[in-house]
Amino acid sequence: MLRIGYGLLYLVFLLREFPHRDEMWGPGSPWTPELAREMYDQSGWASLLLLSDSPVYFEICYAVALVTCALFVLGWRTRAVSLLFAIVVVSFHARAIYLADGGDNLMVLMAVYLVFTACGRRWSLDARRNRLKAAADKAGDPWGSGLRHRLGGAQSILTTVLHNCGMFVIAAQVCFLYGCAGLYKVQGHKWADGSALHYVLNIGLFRPWPELSQAIDGHHVLLTVVGYMTVLVQVAFPFVLFSRLKYPVLLLLLGMHVNIAVLMGLPLFSGAMIVADAVFLPDRFYRALGRLRRRGIRRTGITAEEASPDSGTTPAAVPPQPGRAGDAHPAGL
Repeated sequence: MLRIGYGLLYLVFLLREFPHRDEMWGPGSPWTPELAREMYDQSGWASLLLLSDSPVYFEICYAVALVTCALFVLGWRTRAVSLLFAIVVVSFHARAIYLADGGDNLMVLMAVYLVFTACGRRWSLDARRNRLKAAADKAGDPWGSGLRHRLGGAQSILTTVLHNCGMFVIAAQVCFLYGCAGLYKVQGHKWADGSALHYVLNIGLFRPWPELSQAIDGHHVLLTVVGYMTVLVQVAFPFVLFSRLKYPVLLLLLGMHVNIAVLMGLPLFSGAMIVADAVFLPDRFYRALGRLRRRGIRRTGITAEEASPDSGTTPAAVPPQPGRAGDAHPAGL
């Protein structure tokens, strides 16, 4: 879900800004390459976009970025493409760092973390290729297949450890983000007296629908209740992960991010947060999605075995973790 979500988000983002690409990241940007290089000497950031000031080089980099995002979504050669995706996200973010709205920062972190996960084992072209390869090896050379299986044991253990560590860091990052956001709000007088959302709805730079914002701003009691609920949910989030309370909290956070996307015009930030929250959904939720997908495939006349990337006898790179059937392991561990 993280691979598909972040890859799709950044692909849509780059396509949306395609007409403005030169003004944002190219040689014609007001934030000139010289200014960017001067800042890099102080901040330590780096960007592949600044290896050359040629417009042709920039167009090639932009095309490579679009292809990389598409391949990342599809899960093609994910181990290599995930690294390339992280480089693309970091390069574009560093080239125009002052254009960030919060979603860019989270996207950079998640892109780096995903390099260490086995995010191509499910719902990907890699999974389909591995399934077909395993079936062919078993039919043609069972002895060779067994040997490769034994030799791959150490690699599987290493992949599992890195994957679980990566998922733990992702989950911790989201917890810190919500916890810190809530605690910072607690210190603010406007959040304490319930008037913070009134000022949020009247920020000119984040008011894409003035009439809608003005209509909502008229409901003072509602805004006060929503403001207090926002602080409570964010502060409580890290403490409810191991209880069933996390599901209503996730629903409230989903509603909060949808409102931010619509009322404040920050779809990239909201999308990045919604995708991050998907880490905490239980395994049974994703198995249910798989069942729905297979039912839809059957209606088209294709068997589930032919279409499911999860079927087959190939050993999983990330073996199932111990626990009761249907347990909702936090962060997918």
